Amino acid sequence: MAWLAAGGGYEVTLEDGRIACRNPKGKILKSLPPALREDPAVIGLRQLTEWLARHDAEILEHVDRWMIRSLPVPAALLARVWADEAWRAALTDLVVVVLDDDGGFDPDEAGFLRDATAEGIGIVNLDGETVRLSAQRVAVPHPVRLPDLADLREFAADLGVRQSVDQLFRQTWTRPADLEPGATAVRDYAGGTFKELRHLLARAGSLGYPVRGGYAVCRVFEDGAGLEARSWLGADDPFVEAETGDLVFVRPDGRSIPLAEVGPIAWSEGMRMAAALYAGRVVEQSTEEAA
Repeated sequence: MAWLAAGGGYEVTLEDGRIACRNPKGKILKSLPPALREDPAVIGLRQLTEWLARHDAEILEHVDRWMIRSLPVPAALLARVWADEAWRAALTDLVVVVLDDDGGFDPDEAGFLRDATAEGIGIVNLDGETVRLSAQRVAVPHPVRLPDLADLREFAADLGVRQSVDQLFRQTWTRPADLEPGATAVRDYAGGTFKELRHLLARAGSLGYPVRGGYAVCRVFEDGAGLEARSWLGADDPFVEAETGDLVFVRPDGRSIPLAEVGPIAWSEGMRMAAALYAGRVVEQSTEEAA
C-alpha cells in the first residue's frame, strides 16, 4: 500500500495489518507519534483495518458454511473472487471436488485448490500433479465425505499445507453402529458443570454457536435436507450453576430425528459442538493433584 501524507510531514501506511509511520526524513518509526493518533489519514487507516478484519471473518464464515452445509459452489463464483487476496487466502489449499449433475463427485478428482479462472479450477491431486479441471459447480467436502482422508492428511503434511478453514484436520466423530433402537439423544457430553449459566452461554457464543430456547445450535444441510444439532445449555437464571445436557437432532419443523437416521456430517458436527462446550466445564482437582 502507498504511503499517505499526514500532519507535520509524516507519512503513514499499512504493513501486515498495522499502521506504520515514517518521519519527514523517511525513517520508519517504531510507534505512531501521539500527535498523529487523531489525524484523518490515521483514522482512515484504522477504519480500513477494522473493515478488512470483518471482511476476512465473513469470508471464513462463508467458506466454513459451504463445507458444513454441503453447499454447491458455482465455479464461476470462485473465478470472480479469486482476485481478492482475502478470498484467495481462505480458499487456497482447501480440498475441492467437481460436482456432477446429481450432486455427486468422483473422489479420484479431489485435490488442493490452487487456482480458479473462467477456464476451470487448478488443483494439486494426490499424485502431486497440477491439473486444471473444467467445472460448473464444485464443493468443499466435509472431511467425513472424503474416502481418502488419511491419504489427503498425509499428503497435506508432506506439502506443508496450512488451511485457513479447518477442513482436513478437523476432528470428526463417527456414529456408532450399536445405538439403541429408537434413541433420540446423546449423553456423551452431558453433565459438564459450569459455575454460572452465563459462562456456558458465553462459551457457546465464542465458539460460534447461536443459542435459541436454551439450546446451542449447529445447522447442517445434508443429502438435500436441512436439520439442526441442538445441545442443551439451560434457560434459567444466567447466574445460577448449569450443566451441559443432551445432544439431539431435529428437523426444520422441530420434530426429533432418531439417532440411527442422522447423517455423517450432522453427527460429526453435532458431537463436535457438544464436545467443545463440555471442554469448558469446571474440573475439580483432588487434594493430591492440587498438592
